Amino acid sequence: MSRLPLGITTVLTSLLFAVPAHSDAPLRLAVDVPFEPFEYRLPDGTLTGFEVELGEEVCRRIERECEWVEQGWDGIIPGLLARKYDAIMSSMAITDARREQVLFSEPYYSNPSVWVTLTVQEIDIEDHEALEGLSVGVQRGTIRDEYITDTYGDLVDVRRYATGEDLAVDVRAGRIDAGFMYYPLALSSLQVNAEGSGIVTSSPLIREPKSYFGHGVAAAFHPRNEALAEQFNEALREIKQDGTYDELMHKYVDYDIKI
Repeated sequence: MSRLPLGITTVLTSLLFAVPAHSDAPLRLAVDVPFEPFEYRLPDGTLTGFEVELGEEVCRRIERECEWVEQGWDGIIPGLLARKYDAIMSSMAITDARREQVLFSEPYYSNPSVWVTLTVQEIDIEDHEALEGLSVGVQRGTIRDEYITDTYGDLVDVRRYATGEDLAVDVRAGRIDAGFMYYPLALSSLQVNAEGSGIVTSSPLIREPKSYFGHGVAAAFHPRNEALAEQFNEALREIKQDGTYDELMHKYVDYDIKI
């Protein structure tokens, strides 16, 4: 059987896997739901949230239809690399480790993480002796999982959950001593620090170190989809400049997430 010269094979392979900058095909965006207020479903089943509306606006400006693909967090990067969708738009923080796997857009928001506990459970995260043996919940496969495992794994019993909602349920029920959560999720799922919620923050809002918590949230693309990523970036810059971004931000959160 004859073989094509190596150079021609490389060119054909690149063409086969490249995604054109302009296409009539829907733009398939992966999202892990629910993650209110960024992506979640209304009672009638409609998908909405800050990132969903931002993604729809990007699609409008690059003249593509958005097609949202629900994917669990554990498999969201493998699914992208397997080309099950064109991009991830699901509150993914830019980290050095992820940069080795995917191509990120420019960041479009930043949000902190926080320790949460029942009001009756007093925890001082600076007191390592007091932390020893406590159960601390995190969502599996997230930057919060990595941070707690590396920083406190020799002190606490790390409990991993498939979703942030599952984690919130066990925090509220007192089945774990503390949770380490994305701050917006703590607000929406636990009404943390609200009167009568019974849940409080047990730490300042945490954004550092960047080696764990990243350099902002961005869309993630297959490393070969440079043209699509640049299209996304151009649309995103317009959205930020003309005030559309601010309108969406104030619709969903009452604090500044712009980056």
